[in-house]
Amino acid sequence: MRGSSCRMHIAAVLNGLLVSVLAAVLWKYAKLQEHTYSVEEELLLTQQSQELSQVRIDYHAALQSLQEEGTRMVCTGKMHTDRICRFDYLCYSTEAEEFVFFHSNSSVMLPNLGSRRFQPALLDLSSVEDHNTQYFNFLELPAAALKFMPKPVFVPDVTLILNRFNPDNLMHIFHDDLLPIYYTMMLYPDLDQDARLVFMEGWNEGLHFDLYRLMSNKQPLLKEQLKNFGKLLCFTKSYVGLSKMTTWYQYGFVQPQGAKANILVSGMEIRQFTRFLMEKLNVSMEEISSGEEYIVVFSRTINRLILNEAELILGLAQEFQMKTVTVSLDDHSFADIVQIISRASMLVSMHGAQLVTSVFLPRGALVVELFPYAVNPDHYTPYKTLASLPGIDLQYVAWQNTNEENSMTFPDRPWDQGGIAHLEKAEQERIMKSKEVPQHLCCRNPEWLFRIYQDTKVDIPSLIEAIRQTVKTKLNLKKAKPAIVVHPGKVRDPKCQASVQGTNEARLTVSWQIPWNLKYLKVREVKYEVWIQEQGENTYMPYILPHQNYTFSENIKPFTTYLVWIRCFFNKTLLGPFADVLVCRT
Repeated sequence: MRGSSCRMHIAAVLNGLLVSVLAAVLWKYAKLQEHTYSVEEELLLTQQSQELSQVRIDYHAALQSLQEEGTRMVCTGKMHTDRICRFDYLCYSTEAEEFVFFHSNSSVMLPNLGSRRFQPALLDLSSVEDHNTQYFNFLELPAAALKFMPKPVFVPDVTLILNRFNPDNLMHIFHDDLLPIYYTMMLYPDLDQDARLVFMEGWNEGLHFDLYRLMSNKQPLLKEQLKNFGKLLCFTKSYVGLSKMTTWYQYGFVQPQGAKANILVSGMEIRQFTRFLMEKLNVSMEEISSGEEYIVVFSRTINRLILNEAELILGLAQEFQMKTVTVSLDDHSFADIVQIISRASMLVSMHGAQLVTSVFLPRGALVVELFPYAVNPDHYTPYKTLASLPGIDLQYVAWQNTNEENSMTFPDRPWDQGGIAHLEKAEQERIMKSKEVPQHLCCRNPEWLFRIYQDTKVDIPSLIEAIRQTVKTKLNLKKAKPAIVVHPGKVRDPKCQASVQGTNEARLTVSWQIPWNLKYLKVREVKYEVWIQEQGENTYMPYILPHQNYTFSENIKPFTTYLVWIRCFFNKTLLGPFADVLVCRT
């Protein structure tokens, strides 16, 4: 019995050992897989580190470099809202999360802003104007302080340091990030495709990080990644801030949202950017041949749904005798979406960030924006503004659901998805009874969120009628040609002659030759603007003239000196520069 018991005991021990070994092997395999993932991440980080070609040097070499070459800051722009600064040896402490400018005897700061750089900031890190979460400032230290600081890691790449505004939202990605990045890089020749983008806002990669990767040959860096490279990073050459020249919309932080007061961008610049992006995405840019026209319906899958989408597709196809297709961010790659939209005659979508893809529509195409019940299209116009930019050559239609029965609301959802259950009962009832969302500031207006996250059954006859009011004939929209904007040059050889007719009467004859470039332009209507000012006076007499020689007698005094400015303009709005001022004495 003892022998049998012993054998059983040994078998149990062996079984236990086998289980333990098997468990150990499985654990080791799991750990090996975990280690493999860890190594892969580490390799990626190492690859980034190797890409940076970072050189770790001790503080003596760093101090010598900073003292001999000197730190530099050269800024353009009078105000923080339009300022971009170039730095040599701008450093960043990953521990303090602060930028540092080290002063030495060779340091240069232009312009010398003094305390004005804190009113309220040196510059805006994003393209969104004067938003207090986007301000950039830096600390200052003497270069000698490097003796007591962690050894710096120098980043030799030319870098563009900025904040993304909201990398999870396509409208913000294009309007606030990609377009401004593209044109900021065009402003400075050394910000080429080998420059490095550094995002300092603290977001993770976001849903569309691949779009940011298209802007440079090098991997962009996130704020969180910087600490992996050292406690003190010094960017040997960097640009900080973004150009705001390409933005056309403000989001309602100070006043209700709407088109910017001073829009500087035209559709020509936006289309240049979309060509760049399509090349990067390997999207074909071949001309669309006749017979291939179709309508695209942008489908949303989570909220703000079109409840009768299939019926809408059929109605559009029947009305306009065109194939009608759907795209969605969930079912298509972004490159596929661009390819499909770039050949479409019409893009139909509920209001939302996905409509920024209308920048890829061909010239002459139609943008149809659908709005839920109680959401006034005139109060939310980012895509209407885009479609109206000169040179973009897009048509635009807004349709609003005016039948509350065709709307589905979700009062019990979380507040950021349109829910209102967290509000007082009286406020909930007021919102439910409201017929229109009042104009409001960004960004958490509960009535706006409640209404914008509604699902909608589209009244197809009223939508088609709205489209027909814009498109009077059969859709054939691809034929539009780009509008080239050319301004006249200065008028040439301006002259004046004066004659005195009596003690109170004089005449002033002014003549000039047409601008040099005018003979090469096909223009409909050419006129000239002439300003005459009596020397020493603050007012002037303006004239619009159709010809190049004119004699003025009204209000012309004898023995008086007059200043005369002349410029050409054509097609009513295209102005040329004034010629040098004429000084004429009667």
